[in-house]
Formats: sequence, C-alpha cells, structure tokens
Amino acid sequence: MNEKIYKTMSKSGACNLALGIIVLVTGIVAGILMIVNGAKLIKRKTDILL
Repeated sequence: MNEKIYKTMSKSGACNLALGIIVLVTGIVAGILMIVNGAKLIKRKTDILL
C-alpha cells in the first residue's frame, strides 16, 4: 500500500517540476520578446509620431 502511494506522489512531483520549468522558460521568452519589441518601438518613435 505504501509503495503505491510513494509511486503516485513521485510521479506527481516530477510532473509538477516539469510543468514549473516549462512555465518558467515560457515566461522568460515572453519577457525577452517584449523587451525586443519595446526597443524597436523606441527606435522608430519618430516615425510613429508623424
């Protein structure tokens, strides 16, 4: 009985860890893309304000 509980908990922990890593990487990539797009907007600010 205890072995089944241990296996279930370890699989759940591994899944949560993998999901956390995926969310972290996605957040970092989204942040980098926002910074790059913001820099492009600042660079072309004079063209946009016309």
